[in-house]
Amino acid sequence: MTSPRIRKIADRIQQIVAEMLERRLKDPRLGFVTVTDVRVTGDSQNATIFYTVLPDASIDQSDEAALAATAAALESAKGMIRSEVAKQLGMRHAPVLEFVADALPETARHLDEVLAKARALDEEVAARRGAAYAGEEDPYKKPREVLDDEDDTDDTEGIADTERTEGTDGEAVLDGEDD
Repeated sequence: MTSPRIRKIADRIQQIVAEMLERRLKDPRLGFVTVTDVRVTGDSQNATIFYTVLPDASIDQSDEAALAATAAALESAKGMIRSEVAKQLGMRHAPVLEFVADALPETARHLDEVLAKARALDEEVAARRGAAYAGEEDPYKKPREVLDDEDDTDDTEGIADTERTEGTDGEAVLDGEDD
């Protein structure tokens, strides 16, 4: 865990560098740069600045070319950016700045590709599966339906054979049993 003081210094460095890149740095090699994170060591002597670059649409260049050109522009302007950071922070020792291209967009792109591939495989499996049920079409039990009217009259016949009656000496005797 970093201390709150170091985190405030890192946040302030991020604001200063982003403002410098937007307003004061006029290098044509510099692409559309976004400062994503700043990490400062515990003794506040070194600061690592993570950035991402979007290629300029007006100049047909690839991502790698834009990244390389921006890295060269940031390396040449490192001294000017460090002096501005030192002036605005008011610290005795200005941290040494190191610019690192952030791998976050590349990681996000890779995850998107993996998710798209998994989604396509799921759809393919669902298409192959078809609509056939493994068991019955409706696996839930339904209440019994009442049989025809002629069977309803025979239901009381089986109950009458085994009715309970009392014998002469108070014992319970079932009809149909031998005494």
